[in-house]
Amino acid sequence: MAAHPLQGNVVGNYYDKYASKNPIERALMRGFLQTVTGFYERMAPVTVLEVGCGEGRLAQHLVTTARRPQRFVACDLELGAVASGLDPIIELQAASIYELPFPDATFDLVVCCEVLEHLHEPGRGLAEVARVARRGAIVSTPREPLWRAMNMMRGKYLREFGNTPGHVQHFSGGELERLVSRAFRVAERRSPVPWSVVLGEVAGNGMP
Repeated sequence: MAAHPLQGNVVGNYYDKYASKNPIERALMRGFLQTVTGFYERMAPVTVLEVGCGEGRLAQHLVTTARRPQRFVACDLELGAVASGLDPIIELQAASIYELPFPDATFDLVVCCEVLEHLHEPGRGLAEVARVARRGAIVSTPREPLWRAMNMMRGKYLREFGNTPGHVQHFSGGELERLVSRAFRVAERRSPVPWSVVLGEVAGNGMP
């Protein structure tokens, strides 16, 4: 999710990389999706929440290519960017990551991909993700400084030294893992270029 901040929250996308026709970008996205999907299938969730769903393309990918859950809720602060034609199992809901409108431990798995870098209080947002997660979460962010270096190599955001608009936090793989470890037990971290993806497990809830 590449989004812009609004009152400390996250809305919409600057660029729909899921629909890119650039072969290099498509190859990078395949690596990212394979990693996220692998963690998702490992968790085999029955109920899923995606926080910061953007256009809904990651939700669509997961429900159509991986194990189909009984319930999949996708939320974002605003839903104006959501693509048409999403699978009908995907329930859309407007919600802030800071105040998710669900009881504790509602969802087996929470997916929070490319959201934390847009938050002024990522720890607070992740704590709310942990509150509604029953078994675990998949968390990803751009991997810095690689992300900015790759932006500059392709001539993007040069005045900002490669920083994508809306990114107010910059995580290395280790930094993301340490942040996730404050809310979850880190089960695994993978690094598909140019992202970091962490699988976090709720304490006391083993994975299959």
